[in-house]
Amino acid sequence: MRRALLLAASLLALAAHAQQQVEVPSLDRRHDGAAVVQPGFWFAAQAPGRAPAIVLLHGCGGPYRQAARRPSARLAVYAKWLNGQGIHALVTDSLTPRGEVELCTQKSGTRTVTQVQRRRDALGALQWLAERGDVDPTRLGLLGWSHGGSAVLAATHSDEREVRAAPVAPSLAVAFYPGCAGALKAGYRASAPLLLLVGEADDWTPAGPCRELAAASTGARVAFESYAGAFHGFDGTPPVRHRLDVPNGVHPGQGVHVGGDPGARAASRARLQAFLREQWKLP
Repeated sequence: MRRALLLAASLLALAAHAQQQVEVPSLDRRHDGAAVVQPGFWFAAQAPGRAPAIVLLHGCGGPYRQAARRPSARLAVYAKWLNGQGIHALVTDSLTPRGEVELCTQKSGTRTVTQVQRRRDALGALQWLAERGDVDPTRLGLLGWSHGGSAVLAATHSDEREVRAAPVAPSLAVAFYPGCAGALKAGYRASAPLLLLVGEADDWTPAGPCRELAAASTGARVAFESYAGAFHGFDGTPPVRHRLDVPNGVHPGQGVHVGGDPGARAASRARLQAFLREQWKLP
């Protein structure tokens, strides 16, 4: 009997910390006034008491593994890695609630999912986290890639009225290869310590504007790290390929290069870990 009870307790503990599908209200509203609801995945860390938590913001390809309704390899890897650091992770979907599957092949000016909407999604996700009993509301973060990295900037620009009025704010933010040109033009001022991780060879979202943004921001500290020879998506494992279906980038109409770089992947992961430990005093 005792063995059976221990086995049952172990299974319950595993189930409690397994990936769970959740629904996360955005601060954005539908035409009828109801909140946009983001489908999501909750990855709980096995940590005692209230633990820090991070919202993972997907890129223009969405959060899913191709046609399957499972988190993409990148998001799943980072969520589980964060869990190993004692940090909860929340993956959210900004596209399917608005009738989109991907934005990568759409020209920037024609996209129906905007950074205003993504900002509201990110801020709503932070509020959802803060209301959980297993989350430390003083240690909430945003982590995004590409279009999601730009969403990190949109949700942490302290001159934006919605950012100042948000009921919950992040205490740190991280953006992998975001598009920084728009935020730079808007006079971006970080509302929380921010880490920018970019590839010097990126011909989709170039490093230059992010370097300028880090130097010009007068808000919270912005740290900038770049990796020589690294393209967009350098922290992934697929090899570099030339995507001719992407109409945006440094050379519109000529495609962009996307793919992993083992050295940049390892270095950026180490830098991310150091940043989290520094900001949140993690062991």
